[in-house]
Amino acid sequence: MRRGTVAEQRGGSTLPLSLVASLLDTVDRPLLVSERGGKILFANQRAQQCLSSRGISAPTQANLFADLLHIDPKVIFGQMESGEHEVDLLVDCPDGQARARLQWLPESDWLVVRVDGAVDAAADRAEDREGKHTVQELLQEREITYRNLLAAYLRLQEVTRQKTVFLASAAHELKTPLAVIKGYYDLLLSGSLGKLTEKQRDILQESKESCERLVRLVSMFLNYSALESGKLVLHLRENDLRDCLTDLVTRWQDAFHRKHVRLETRFDSNLPLFKFDYQKVQQTVANLLDNALKHTPSGGSVTLSAESHFWERRVTEEVPASDRRRERVPQPNSVKVAVSDTGLGIAAEHHQEIFEDFVRVDRSSSGMGLGLAIAKRLVQAHRGKIWVDSEPWQGCTFTLLLPIDLQ
Repeated sequence: MRRGTVAEQRGGSTLPLSLVASLLDTVDRPLLVSERGGKILFANQRAQQCLSSRGISAPTQANLFADLLHIDPKVIFGQMESGEHEVDLLVDCPDGQARARLQWLPESDWLVVRVDGAVDAAADRAEDREGKHTVQELLQEREITYRNLLAAYLRLQEVTRQKTVFLASAAHELKTPLAVIKGYYDLLLSGSLGKLTEKQRDILQESKESCERLVRLVSMFLNYSALESGKLVLHLRENDLRDCLTDLVTRWQDAFHRKHVRLETRFDSNLPLFKFDYQKVQQTVANLLDNALKHTPSGGSVTLSAESHFWERRVTEEVPASDRRRERVPQPNSVKVAVSDTGLGIAAEHHQEIFEDFVRVDRSSSGMGLGLAIAKRLVQAHRGKIWVDSEPWQGCTFTLLLPIDLQ
């Protein structure tokens, strides 16, 4: 092996190549230096041992590319000249494969080859098989889990469907006899079947109120079943919201009077005619009135208001700048209906959950916890919005927006 006088200039002093070679012999891995053509210039002791095991006794007589790497040097230098700082290759060794890392020194046009260690091909293949086996097991477990979840979901869907069918069937069965009973109460209270004493009238009136609660509950079940099954149909007609709400208030006056709660109304005189489902809007506001009456103590008041409103979120077309200057007040595109009470109020953490199915914040109150949930779905079916503003001990206000441009 050639040991010339090539030295490294460092601070005016030279470091003999023999000393550099001795230092590289201490490196615990094979290290080679070759010319661009592949002629080996230097090999440390570990590299010489590796070459000897392959039958190469004089490293300087071997060619790096032809005898060791078995690769065209153009491939190596093509990668390096394209920007690669280091090229990794697998080379065959007697005890397996080793990873060779090639680094180009452009100043001297030399290649430095560092062999990081032998790789046991059999162990590699075993590890690959084990990894593939593990991945396959994970995929199988995921598939089993997915199928179990799907089966559970389908069972839950079936249970929900059966529950909805049961509620609808029970409500339909109760609807007709309750209507007959309510009709008889009205007939008795009218005096058509004979004069009633004050005591009899009170008993019949109380019974009629219980019957009306059952009628409302049955109606609620029917609406809930229709909403759950996706069979809700809106009968959109051009109606007068003022007449719709006035008719509703007339029917609820007696219930408020009996509980000694004032029911006040504030309707704008210029409410527009627009398309909505008359019965569904009445059902929605009735649920809000029922909820307000239930949570307002005797001597309190409930206010039902309706006014034209500009709902900014429903603006889809940009108004020209000239029109904005001419009309600074935006035109109403919805109607706002609000039900305010002087009850105990609702804490902020319950403002969202009260619109969920079967949720009752006040466990001591009666009801199924469906009124507000149905109201929300009916409002959303009209492409509207509903929310609550409330603080504890300061009453609450339920507000809903109904668009007037619903097609």
